[in-house]
Amino acid sequence: MENQQYNIALIGAGTIGTALGNILAEAGLESILLLSIEHQVVENINHTHINSKYFPTLHLHPGLVATTDERMLEHCKIIFLAIPSVVMIDYLKKIRQHLPPDAILINLAKGFGFGNRTIIECLEEEFPNPLCTMKGPSFAREIINRLPTGFTLGYQNPDHILQISNIFKNTNIHLDYSGDIRGVEILSILKNIYAVVLGIVDAQFSSPNLRFLILTKAFREMRKVLLAFGGQPDTLFNYCGYGDFTLTALNDLSRNRTLGLLIGKGFFTEHVSHELVLEGKTAADVFYQEFSKTMNVGDHFPIMAELYRIFHTKYDISVFVKTLLNFPEA
Repeated sequence: MENQQYNIALIGAGTIGTALGNILAEAGLESILLLSIEHQVVENINHTHINSKYFPTLHLHPGLVATTDERMLEHCKIIFLAIPSVVMIDYLKKIRQHLPPDAILINLAKGFGFGNRTIIECLEEEFPNPLCTMKGPSFAREIINRLPTGFTLGYQNPDHILQISNIFKNTNIHLDYSGDIRGVEILSILKNIYAVVLGIVDAQFSSPNLRFLILTKAFREMRKVLLAFGGQPDTLFNYCGYGDFTLTALNDLSRNRTLGLLIGKGFFTEHVSHELVLEGKTAADVFYQEFSKTMNVGDHFPIMAELYRIFHTKYDISVFVKTLLNFPEA
């Protein structure tokens, strides 16, 4: 393995990295490199072809090769970034000498980088590499089970569209495309806020009418936030927009919807807040605090402002839905 050169790598052997790496290996392109800091995961993948930590019942393709050695990235042409947003930039800076400067870096993480900037903006500042992002309605278990899955490829350079689409040609991944790379990044964070809102609604009312009334209100407000943060309105209708939002808001496998269900049933506590990774809460805080520098958030983004109140004040959750219904239409 030490002497082999790899063209395609994924940094991160969690669920999404393993799932995408496995389907690329199954597509028969070549051996796919999976870089991880988890020694036991690497051992398991290489010796048993099972990622026992994340997919203990699934056998992986032998063309998926795992390593802890960052030097093996040095000949890669495409590198997928599948590690959490909160640690990504620091980690990549530590291994920067092993990143080929012309390799395309494709961000799969959903979250902010440093200073409330997107991951792409942070990567632009630190690295010379060409950049893309891939976001969409995509549970990793369905990807690895070869179910059709959509991603939006956000790009800086349209010349990369063909190169990246070709590697997914014989897989279950379906791509659409957007030059609004900032909008693609923002939507992947923003949808978590409104998924929490839909969870609260569904915890309190078993009503399709009400669910889709609030869903529509939330989607309108998402559009306003997207535009305020410099995104383009058409990006909402890519896989990264409406598709990812509704998957996250309406499917019980979603952590952020589950957070909303807990809040709606009265089970949200400080203990829950500290013990779980709460993307929706973090996103609501960041957006609210950024907007509050220049405006009354409640006047412009009332749903977000109301959710922020839930997280930061003593709030009577029984009035939440009625309050949302009384907001003027956007």
